[in-house]
Amino acid sequence: MDYDVDLDCEGLLCPLPVLRARKRLMALVPGMVLRVRATDGMAAVDLPHFCAGAGHHYLGAKPEGAAVAHFIRRGAAQAEPQSSGME
Repeated sequence: MDYDVDLDCEGLLCPLPVLRARKRLMALVPGMVLRVRATDGMAAVDLPHFCAGAGHHYLGAKPEGAAVAHFIRRGAAQAEPQSSGME
């Protein structure tokens, strides 16, 4: 799969792959694809969940040696966290 930016999260445990992906996605133009290489099995659950909540598109994953490459397309607009009304 083609991608625009690569993010190496090999050896990092939850929640670091998601936090680093979030930071990198904020710098991308909508429509660009980020490849996140992770060895933590929870990334397969956490990254799609993050994408659904943040307005990005999880495109899938494929094994790459000891890691799994996850592909995320930057959404048109990042969803803002809901206000708790306590501010």
